[in-house]
Amino acid sequence: MFGRPWCAAMVGFIGIAANWAAADPNRPDPHSLSRPDQVRVTHLDWSMTVDFQTRTLRGSASWHIVREPGCPPEAPLILDTRGLRIREVRAIAAAGAAPRTVPYRLGPVDPLLGAPLVIEIPADTTTVVVAYETSPEASALQWVAPEGTAGKRHPFLYSQCQAIHARSLLPCQDSPRVRFTYEATLVAPAHLKAVMAAEGPRPGPRPEGRDADDREAAHQFVMEHPIPSYLVALAVGDLEFRSLGERTGVWAEPATLERAAFEFADVEAMLAAAERRFGPYRWGRYDILVLPPSFPYGGMENPRLTFATPTVLAGDRSQVALIAHELAHSWSGNLVTNATWADFWLNEGFTVYLERRIVADVFGERRAAMESVLGLGELEDALAKLPPRDQILNPDLTGRDPDESVTPIAYEKGALFLETLAARLGRDRVQAFLKNYFDQFAFRSITTAQFEDYLRAELFRGGPPPVDLQAWIHQPGLPADAARPASARFDQIAALARRWFTGELDAAQLDTADWTTLEWLHFLRSLPPELNAEQMAALDSVFRLTESGNAEIACQWLEMAIRAGYRAADGRLEEFLSSVGRRKFLMPLYEALLTVPGGRERAERIFEQARAGYHPIAVESIQKRIAQPSPPS
Repeated sequence: MFGRPWCAAMVGFIGIAANWAAADPNRPDPHSLSRPDQVRVTHLDWSMTVDFQTRTLRGSASWHIVREPGCPPEAPLILDTRGLRIREVRAIAAAGAAPRTVPYRLGPVDPLLGAPLVIEIPADTTTVVVAYETSPEASALQWVAPEGTAGKRHPFLYSQCQAIHARSLLPCQDSPRVRFTYEATLVAPAHLKAVMAAEGPRPGPRPEGRDADDREAAHQFVMEHPIPSYLVALAVGDLEFRSLGERTGVWAEPATLERAAFEFADVEAMLAAAERRFGPYRWGRYDILVLPPSFPYGGMENPRLTFATPTVLAGDRSQVALIAHELAHSWSGNLVTNATWADFWLNEGFTVYLERRIVADVFGERRAAMESVLGLGELEDALAKLPPRDQILNPDLTGRDPDESVTPIAYEKGALFLETLAARLGRDRVQAFLKNYFDQFAFRSITTAQFEDYLRAELFRGGPPPVDLQAWIHQPGLPADAARPASARFDQIAALARRWFTGELDAAQLDTADWTTLEWLHFLRSLPPELNAEQMAALDSVFRLTESGNAEIACQWLEMAIRAGYRAADGRLEEFLSSVGRRKFLMPLYEALLTVPGGRERAERIFEQARAGYHPIAVESIQKRIAQPSPPS
């Protein structure tokens, strides 16, 4: 399709893309092949039909565009794609003008970035319409068979676009730096409900050119605030809605709805607490969608509609911190967004800090302190395992999959940075700074350098920083000036763990009747790593931890069982890995298997049996880890 000059140009284009973000903050990031510094998208009219038979979406993406100042008149519109089947591209010169077909090219496929869609458009073009179809293997979509759902009767579809998977869902400028508004029409089977992270759903007409079909229904959605592509989200399934408050509610399958409504009963109070601290909630509603077990994350902060894992439904509201986290993203992440994935900590570190302030207001400082101590433990574990380049808050991710940056460094080191500032300057002062920060950069995407400039000017007021900024943001490890959280209750739990391990207490003497998930996790993590199978059996005989239905506790226990050689938990391990798709649980368990004798063969066998139920993101992560050689014993 392409001549040699085009191929040569694209090779050079891909090669220099990695340098743009560092050279010029107005240029695209290294994980996008688009050129929004020349021609930028501003609004999307999206019309798609969901086809469960072919596992595809078919329709069109109509992009409103602007040319940036100084843009050459012959500059093309370049969009990111991955695996999309482009059928036709048309351009419109002005409102009401007839669309005309224009030439386009798909550039060479980069294994990580996909292929750029280069569209030759006249200089007066205002709108570009791309007719296309997704691939059945689109990394942003998971098509769940009925047996993978709670109700076991109907199929389910959901998207997950973070970090760079939106390009497999629609041709777009797939960079968090590029924000746009959108209107969407989803045509789906009439017996299922379609939802999006936008205002809606409401009934709508079928797309132009489609015949009426009583087996299908059209749903319309509007997102009036500009968002980056990774926050486009949709789901189709057997869903029902339950209101939780004036602005909050939950979507779930009928079999799950009652449990979900119970678990999320405090969401309205959390929203009010967040507004008191960080300013008005600007997205209208805050609803939660409970997804099938294959969802690879705990939650995804899609605006107006958080996507959540069913593993959070513990039955005791013990894991509401996850919802507090996704709610907090309405300010840090959705309102003010990392400009590139190297700035990911501006989303996640800030959100963990906000999450714990919300938890403190609604559930008390004691609980927030316990969350912080557990977070510090996860951070220290990560620092012990990760190479120095991955211990930096603002790392160089050139040529790397940004999904690799989803580690406790961005989350916990970033949050601890803000906690340390609060310890030095006072929490009220930091809170006022954050509130102003969200106002100053509302609906914008910023870099770490921009944040540092604002920090020096507004929080430090031109004076010397109270912390070592270079060590915190640009160097590996945990800075010496870090404020270390503490919990008196956790100190008591750790003392009980020591007394049991040394034989001073029998398991039956431990009074655990009122323990929360957090207390159980700290108890288990306080036990020495040299715990053996006999000691595991002694605990299990009293507390039935192998049978725990709490996913957090079960994962921690099963990881310990693998390392201790406690084979009585083998059946539960295989069942757990075959029924849960959350990467937070999958990765440490597969990792543990790969470090024990005979574990690699077990890991490969379980993975082959369970992979059909995993999301593509989880499959890729596990495949990469299994392909790596095991460390020397």
